Amino acid sequence: MDFIENIREGLRSIAGNRLRTILTSLIIAIGITSLVGILTAIDGIQSSVDSSFAGLGANTFTIAARQEVSRISGRVRQQDQPVDYHQAIAFKRRFPYGATIAISTVVTSSAQPKYGSRKMNPNALVVGGDEAYLNVKGYTLQNGRNLTSNDLNYSLNVAIIGSEVANTLFEKKINPINQSIRVSGAQYKVIGVLERKGGLSDGNEDRIILIPLDNARALAGTRKLTFDITASAPDLSSQDIAVGEARGVMRQIRRDPLGQPDSFEIQRADDLLKETQEITGYLRVGGFGIGFITLLGASIALLNIMLVSVTERTREIGIRKSLGATPKRIREQFLIEAIVICLLGGLGGVILGLSIGNLISMLISGGEGGFVVPWAWMGLGIVVCVAVGLFAGIYPAVRASKLDPIEALRYE
Repeated sequence: MDFIENIREGLRSIAGNRLRTILTSLIIAIGITSLVGILTAIDGIQSSVDSSFAGLGANTFTIAARQEVSRISGRVRQQDQPVDYHQAIAFKRRFPYGATIAISTVVTSSAQPKYGSRKMNPNALVVGGDEAYLNVKGYTLQNGRNLTSNDLNYSLNVAIIGSEVANTLFEKKINPINQSIRVSGAQYKVIGVLERKGGLSDGNEDRIILIPLDNARALAGTRKLTFDITASAPDLSSQDIAVGEARGVMRQIRRDPLGQPDSFEIQRADDLLKETQEITGYLRVGGFGIGFITLLGASIALLNIMLVSVTERTREIGIRKSLGATPKRIREQFLIEAIVICLLGGLGGVILGLSIGNLISMLISGGEGGFVVPWAWMGLGIVVCVAVGLFAGIYPAVRASKLDPIEALRYE
């Protein structure tokens, strides 16, 4: 019996035991689904994070006061003096490097904007900013216009609202532009609506209400605000020089003594991206470990089923041996059966894992993540299936090939 005929015989045997084949393939499919699904979800989440940072631009950096909070007690462990308005303005004027600089401050993250009788939940983010804020932060206007120097110089009561604020207050029935809304007791005319940002921002960026800086200071009253400075370097290659220059200028403005650490923090967008990539790398290792353990359990189950199959087909093996089948051909048949069953389960597991993984990543990223097809993980899944088939099929195949034909024919 040649090798091709052996393959046909193995396939006929699989087709003749459809229920066992389906159940066995399901065991493998579940293992592959866990492996490919977890890794696909991680890749999808990473893709969404990359898209979020791409909006900011890799050449941006932010200067802000540090405020590290203990995760255990919730208490502030290290706190710098806030960057005040005058320091932020001084930095923008004195920074000599050719960068686009935006100054902003968060007034509140729990505002409740109103339009007529309609109102939002008290979770809107009111931000004071300047004309460079939208560009540096990666926002795109869907409708209307940006803040202008006239709005800032005269502290006009104008606002740019996020997509969620617009949809909630105006319900897609009224054009928000030039309509008046009330925020924290003050009335603002809407001059722009932002496109939906979504992603991993937990919705805050779509619930934003951007107002001029001086309006934000007035809205805060006697409460002391802290200001953030976000700069976009001319290009990525000059970012290191720009960050070094910004540190020197800010130390002068903040009057940090020589030899003492900075009283502020500079966060680079590419550094944050590297940190997220490092975290997802650890998640991939963990996901691979979980999938491998699941597949190990599936391979043991397949090994058990193949051993039962050898026992059930003892007389068949005896007949084939009496007709001249060699131990090598017997081994080949059982190995082929195990590998084919694994491949059937593997293909089903890859499809399920691809679907489930992308569904999870889209739910986590708020529907902003694209459909990810991780060819490497899919290929790995198929290779693992073949390896599992070999692992689970070798021992039963060897055992079947060593059966004595006379004893096998006597088996009931």
